[in-house]
Amino acid sequence: MDINSTDPTLQNSGAGVESAQPTSNKLKTPWNNRTVAELILDQLKLWGVKRIYGVVGDAILGLLDAIAKQDEIRFIAVKHESAAAMMASAEAKLTGALAVCAATMGPGLGNLLNGLGDAYLDKAPVLVITGQAPTDKIGTEYKQYINQQELIRPLAAYSTQLVSPFAVVEVLVKAMQTSLTQGAVSHLSIPKDMFTMLIPSKLRPKATVIKGAAAFQKEDLQQALQIMESAKQPMILAGIGAKQAASQLEKLARQWGAGILLSLGAKGILPESSDYLLGGIGQGGNPYAADVFKQADVVLLVGDTWWPEGYVPTDARIIQIDNDPVNIAKGIPVEVGIVAQSQTVVPLLAESLSSYKENDDWISRWKSVKQRWQKENEQEGKQSGSPIHPARVVRAVEMAVQPDAIIALDTGNHTVWINRNFRAQKQEFLFSGEWRTMGFGLPAAIAAKLVYPERQVVCIVGDGGIEMVLAELLTTVRYKLPIIVIVLNNHSLQMERDKMQAGGFQDTGSTELTNPDFVKLAEACGWQGIRVDRDNQLDTALQQALSRNKPTLVDITTSAVMHPETKA
Repeated sequence: MDINSTDPTLQNSGAGVESAQPTSNKLKTPWNNRTVAELILDQLKLWGVKRIYGVVGDAILGLLDAIAKQDEIRFIAVKHESAAAMMASAEAKLTGALAVCAATMGPGLGNLLNGLGDAYLDKAPVLVITGQAPTDKIGTEYKQYINQQELIRPLAAYSTQLVSPFAVVEVLVKAMQTSLTQGAVSHLSIPKDMFTMLIPSKLRPKATVIKGAAAFQKEDLQQALQIMESAKQPMILAGIGAKQAASQLEKLARQWGAGILLSLGAKGILPESSDYLLGGIGQGGNPYAADVFKQADVVLLVGDTWWPEGYVPTDARIIQIDNDPVNIAKGIPVEVGIVAQSQTVVPLLAESLSSYKENDDWISRWKSVKQRWQKENEQEGKQSGSPIHPARVVRAVEMAVQPDAIIALDTGNHTVWINRNFRAQKQEFLFSGEWRTMGFGLPAAIAAKLVYPERQVVCIVGDGGIEMVLAELLTTVRYKLPIIVIVLNNHSLQMERDKMQAGGFQDTGSTELTNPDFVKLAEACGWQGIRVDRDNQLDTALQQALSRNKPTLVDITTSAVMHPETKA
């Protein structure tokens, strides 16, 4: 079918469309003809989608009309498409399920790209639906027209334009399957006139994918076990992919005499009280961990691709466990890679090392590093004075939030202070891992509260980050989401300012911020606002904010302290 066809039989007449379809391609359907938009929603429902994040635009009005006529999928109307894509990315990260965002053509898709970059690099399964020019205007000088497949190409594993209404279920299923199996962004652009075309069709159920249990035997892991048994100074570095194996990870560490380090993505999978957890690695982690980690002779990487230069050993033998073969040896000098789910392999390794004789001297060394930082971290969080030290803010938040809270972090100086000083229990952290976009925190918190309304959701942001998405305060009020936003307000883009200072670069004032009164602004948006200028106000203010069942912003005047591990 010609992409620019203006055949009147393809307009809004069910009989006309059916007669235009070759007899051999007719599909038996248990219901009457449905619009393309209705079929999209029916297929999304069948695959468990409950929300579509987006901004209204004329190229998707047919989709919005179909959403209005049903009540199983909600359209979450946000203020900016970038935030919509961030919300979809955050939902996908939290649930592992498909999340969806939608926008109009041209600037709608253009604005989505920042949030889609986050989903792309953090491998979140996100489906993007965008409107496109009418079928008879594609490729012309029509307003807002652009080749969307070229625009989104760097970020999407699959992107196509719907050129026939009869293909909608097939391409939609392909897009969803691509996102879910690859942990990727997929994209459909649909001409605006096609949303309302009536066609017969048949939905496709979601296939139950049974991942091979990977029934490893000890013999299958022999090479890895030989390396592990040769270790005198073993260490474990775990990422978010180790979440399902957390308890077994402690058992393995005990059996092997190894300390455990976590990437930021894995923060919270083990409580800080664990005897084997030294803390985080990299900037903001345990500041003494790198010294002992560099002495390791064998390292087991579990569900992790974070290997920060300057913090890791240079000549250790490395074994990596990852469910995705693409991640094996990704920038890391891995000797043995095991493609499997961590919860499958880690227990078997622990069992197979039952006769291993741990090195007491090595255990004593890494435990001394753990204990040293425990004492210093405790004291660092007690610093007094006004403006308030960021470590003091982190400690107050740590003491106030619930053990199972979802903490949405923005990107900025506060992120490394959280990594450094927050002693997690079972909290779940949500952040922009690889893309590291500012403005992620508030949209992520909105998505988290929509997905898990029963859980406490706390958003921690810098003043620079919140200023990028202030309009989404109104989205929070619109959907009556009682989240808490904690603003570390130091009137600067602190991380960039510190890097400029550390690198000897001259600052023209570009890192200074002209801030509004965040409390008044929040109140104008329908939030409750609390201002904290002195450290003796901090604990009470946080307790008050977290006890309210309303969106509340806490504006904390924070000292502009350079992070101890700042590098240019």
